Amino acid sequence: MTEVTYYGQVYGTQAALRRMRPRDRGVIVNVCSAMAYRSIPLQSAYCGAKHAIVGYSESVMTELAHERSNVRVCMAQLPGLNTPQFNWNLNKMDHHPMPVPPIFQPELPARAIVYLAEHPRRNIWVGVSTAYTILGERLAPKLLDFYLGRTGVKSQQTQRELPRWGSNVYAPQDADIDRGAHGSFDDQAHADDPLLWASIHRGALLGGLLAVAAAGAGLATAIRRVR
Repeated sequence: MTEVTYYGQVYGTQAALRRMRPRDRGVIVNVCSAMAYRSIPLQSAYCGAKHAIVGYSESVMTELAHERSNVRVCMAQLPGLNTPQFNWNLNKMDHHPMPVPPIFQPELPARAIVYLAEHPRRNIWVGVSTAYTILGERLAPKLLDFYLGRTGVKSQQTQRELPRWGSNVYAPQDADIDRGAHGSFDDQAHADDPLLWASIHRGALLGGLLAVAAAGAGLATAIRRVR
């Protein structure tokens, strides 16, 4: 888990920087998770790796800022996704693993990553659940400890009988077979995300809010003059 989830992005970042720094341009998008900020049960190795990616990425950001480099490092924080990863498992739980609800389709983070590559910014959150998980951890971490201790194990398992393709932890399996991007939870997965839409269109939203505020201020001034 650490080799792939953490070191994979470290090595990828280093390889990209070797080409980007000399030409002083480029964008690196590291894929993180709500679990980079709030750990959950049964996922200690994964959560640790995602926490590490945030720490590593932020350090590289500061080094590039020190160099006054135009290379950008961005992060995408993702929710539970309907991908085939839950059919590839070395499962020691009572039932088949599943993503933590609410579940989102993989096209949403793909859209966010492409957007970051074209419009780089430090961080983008995908999924309303990512927002309330990260914010909840900042506001009431002890309450989340209690809540996840009660619900976190059950919410990651399903009673449904789903395909089990075995483990690909130590070596790739079925490399010549394309399993697709979607997992077994299409019936539960959301194809839209208002948070991502608002994040991508935040300039227009801010402009609209400023226009409404200006109109409100103008109306208030006109009313006072009439009075």
